[in-house]
Amino acid sequence: MSCSAPVGTKDQKRVLVVDDDASIRELLSTAFEDDGYEVVPAINGADALSVCERWRPDVIVLDLMMPVMDGWTFAKRLHERDEIPIVVLSAANDLARHGKTIGAADVVGKPFDLDQLLPKVARAAGGV
Repeated sequence: MSCSAPVGTKDQKRVLVVDDDASIRELLSTAFEDDGYEVVPAINGADALSVCERWRPDVIVLDLMMPVMDGWTFAKRLHERDEIPIVVLSAANDLARHGKTIGAADVVGKPFDLDQLLPKVARAAGGV
């Protein structure tokens, strides 16, 4: 089972923002939309897996520490059915090791700078 094929503008990259913090989801959604992405937010890993059943992103921005289903579990379940690049955005200690463990394309620590995050997401999505 894989995420559904993209629907919509072929040139517009799609990003799934997975974070339990509403203010971060809103900030990232606005920043990515302003940068030309189609964005869908998810509040945790379980919500993100549900989104992937009907919408396939080009890249996923993933927090690790969330209730219901954390980022580690989400990444494991996602990789069982699809290979979508993940950029980890987290305050977790030893972020580089955690990113490697889940096969992340890149990692960004919280607190974060959009000028650092946006190019990493663009590279992971295949845009740069």
